[in-house]
Amino acid sequence: MYPLLLIVLFAAPAEWAIAGACLGLAAAVFLFIFYIQPDASDLAPHRTELDKLLERRDTIYDNLRDLKFEYRAGKYSEGDYETMRNTLENEAALVLAEIEQVTESQIRRPRPARPAAAEPANAGGRSAR
Repeated sequence: MYPLLLIVLFAAPAEWAIAGACLGLAAAVFLFIFYIQPDASDLAPHRTELDKLLERRDTIYDNLRDLKFEYRAGKYSEGDYETMRNTLENEAALVLAEIEQVTESQIRRPRPARPAAAEPANAGGRSAR
């Protein structure tokens, strides 16, 4: 009986190691699923450069509209209004130029050269009927 007990005791560490590894893996999965919260930046859609520029343009336009309203309400003198308006208009022009650059770089992509054999057979203007 004692030799059988010795065999079980010495064979058991391998089985215990496997059971422990499975239990540890299950605990790690449980913790990951229920306790680790994703970062807010992981859930937010990634913004392109064009999205950022369009948002900046809209902000500048809103600022211009607010500036005009506040000038009409008498909050700013004419000189201050002109200075701030010119600054915002210059900034808007720069943003619009950047938007144009970005959209042109997205539109203008090099096209592969067409081989000479790809020319249409009816180059003489005659139809094939």
